[in-house]
Amino acid sequence: MGMLLAFAPFIVFALVDRLAGSGAGLVAGAIVSAGLLLRDWLSPDRSPKILEIGTLILFAGMALYAYLADPAWSVLGVRLRVDAGLLAIVLASMALRMPFTLQYARERVAPEVWQSPRFLRTNYVITAAWALAFAVLVLADLLMLYLPAVPMSFGILITVAALVAAFKFTNWYPSRAKAAAG
Repeated sequence: MGMLLAFAPFIVFALVDRLAGSGAGLVAGAIVSAGLLLRDWLSPDRSPKILEIGTLILFAGMALYAYLADPAWSVLGVRLRVDAGLLAIVLASMALRMPFTLQYARERVAPEVWQSPRFLRTNYVITAAWALAFAVLVLADLLMLYLPAVPMSFGILITVAALVAAFKFTNWYPSRAKAAAG
């Protein structure tokens, strides 16, 4: 549940963006991100996560830029930037040798498991699956932005399918990896 809650800022952004515009959506995403980080800092059994820190930086930075520079971003242009930012956060977590799923997984397993090669590999594989899903989101955004003849519903369908696939993979893969290990 913890990892799914980390995506709340993106869900809030999408809803507010649709109802009140991109600027309001970016601010709402930043507020939800800040709330999640505050919850983690104040909780004795939680710690701030790479995904949540990156999300706050992404939304607050984009909101501040939108406020100061007043760019002529389209709704799809903002979505592209948000999705590309999310992909960058996930890829950076892997490059830093701390795949973003690792911090959530450590909250669910005993500390003795944290350094096992299987546990680490499982988290790299799951994080890579999320990176692939976010890359598909970026491609769908590009498709909708630069090929306006493509129906918006097609891009939305691709987005939903990629996210559902990543969620399902996240739930399925750990038991598969455990079974394969013997």
